Amino acid sequence: MILYWLALAAAISASMIGQVLLKYGASHSVAAEGSFIDQLFRIHTMVGIVFYGGASLLYIIALRKIPMSVALPCTAISYVVIALIGWWVFGETMGVHKVGAIALIAAGVVLLATSA
Repeated sequence: MILYWLALAAAISASMIGQVLLKYGASHSVAAEGSFIDQLFRIHTMVGIVFYGGASLLYIIALRKIPMSVALPCTAISYVVIALIGWWVFGETMGVHKVGAIALIAAGVVLLATSA
């Protein structure tokens, strides 16, 4: 069973890496002001899409033994991590409401994962 939890953790991690690469490609290049096609063929975008595909395959493996009612909500932990990465790496704002919402998401994921 641990293999399936590891697959879920790897799927979540791969998805987050993909999100960061897509954001980086969109905001740290000349393509940010170019067309969608320019952005689509940037290396960060292409690698980000590959990570998303890999995340989907790993998620399929996880779903073989982890109930979807547990696995999908566990992916919400990526919201917490990505919000922190957005704040730290990309300088996005982190107000009181956002911190409170992120804390609620984190608490919900922990509660769900420990009850599974």
